[in-house]
Order: sequence, then C-alpha cells, then structure tokens
Amino acid sequence: MDAPSTSQVQLVREITRIERIGAHSHIRGLGLNDSLEARAVRQGMVGQVTARRVLGLTVELIKEGKAADRALLIAGQPGTDKTVIAMGKFCFDHRTSRVIRTQADKFIEGKVAEIQFNRPATGSGAKIGKMTLKTTELETIYDLGQKMIEALTKENVQARLNLFNVPKGELQKRKEFVHTVTFLALFSDDIGEIKSEVRERINDKVAEWHEEGKAEIVPDVLFIDEVHMLDIEYFSFLNRALESDMVSILIMATNRGITK
Repeated sequence: MDAPSTSQVQLVREITRIERIGAHSHIRGLGLNDSLEARAVRQGMVGQVTARRVLGLTVELIKEGKAADRALLIAGQPGTDKTVIAMGKFCFDHRTSRVIRTQADKFIEGKVAEIQFNRPATGSGAKIGKMTLKTTELETIYDLGQKMIEALTKENVQARLNLFNVPKGELQKRKEFVHTVTFLALFSDDIGEIKSEVRERINDKVAEWHEEGKAEIVPDVLFIDEVHMLDIEYFSFLNRALESDMVSILIMATNRGITK
C-alpha cells in the first residue's frame, strides 16, 4: 500500500477559543512598568508607546495633585486606538471616586467565660440574658437585650471552658477602623435624580472629614468617547464641574478637528 503524499496529508491545527465580554475586554492595562515606561506589547496593548506613557504620567500627576488641569483630550484619526488607550484597565481601576475614612471607635474584647439566655416565666416577652467576658486582668458581667441575644445566637457564640489565649489588658479598648465607601454609596438613600441640596450637604461633610484628616479622597476617571457629539449644555455642565475640588479626572476622545 502506497504511503499518502504530502499534499494529501491534512494538517490539523488547534484552535483556541476566545471569549470576550466586549471589544476591549482583553485590555488589562496600559502596559506600563513601575517607572511608567511603556512596552511595545504588554497587557493587551500593541504600539502607541508614546501616547500610553503620556496618559499614564498625566493621570499620576493629577492623582498626586501636581497638575493644575483635571481634563485630558485625546484626538486622532479613526483607527488610532484612542478608545483602547483611554479604556485601559489603568483607568478602570479608578472608575469610582472613593472616600477612605479613618474613625476611632470603642469596642469590648474578651473571652466568653459564661453566657445565659432566659425567657420570662410567663412565656411571652423578650428574652433577657447575661454574658461574662474575661481578660487576663478583668472579668465583667454584661446584661443582654433582645437584639444582642439574636445576634449572638446567629453567630453561634458559646462559652469556652478552656480559657487559653485570653485577651490581655482592659475589656474596653479603642481602635482605629478604616472605612472605604464610594460617593455613590453616600447617595444611596436617594431615589431618582439627586437634588443639588443633597449633593452640597454631602460634599460639605466629605470636605470637613478631609480637612480634619479623617478621610482621604481618591479620585476616579470619567471617560467620554466621541465627545464631539455633546452639545453646548453638556460642555457647560462639565466646565462647571471641573472647577470643583472633588471632581473626577475627565478623559475625552474625538476624531474630529485637526487630528493629523
């Protein structure tokens, strides 16, 4: 039997299936290293080394407060990767303005030595209870209400016979907690359009926290593609918004005008 010729041999190639959410979902960043130097091919980015480096440097300067302007316009001919550069994961990492607030709260920490829940003799009414907390120096009995009993029952808190690893010091302690919230979460109680009075009240409160050193404002990045389609009213609103101290970093892209 003659062996098949080379031309008759069918080559079978493995085809890798690619699943993407969107046209730019494969972009994982701007392709910059720690020194903000762009590589030719990195993190899904190919080419446009200078533009990627400029965008990275600009956003870093804005975040550090070393740049007076908070808006950046990317102009270029169609097909020059304006949208890809602006929608890199570098921008998506900062797409939501956050308020990082540091707050000192008091709390009670101790080993649960004994816990008791009692219901009134009549069989009706709220439960009452007592819980004994112990440290290496103190032992205190606390009265428990209905809500605390429900919380302890839900968490399945039980007394431990072996009192190893008992917390040291006082029962009542003070500790700083860091809370990270978005500006959108601060407006979560409002349904529909947010009123200007509510915006001003929350902005004043956040500014007060920032001046007292209790909060740190981390700006986000707002990207508007095909910005030439906006009318004069939109540009008027953006112009007023850019004057605010807590405004987002605005990145716009267009292929109109002089884009050579």
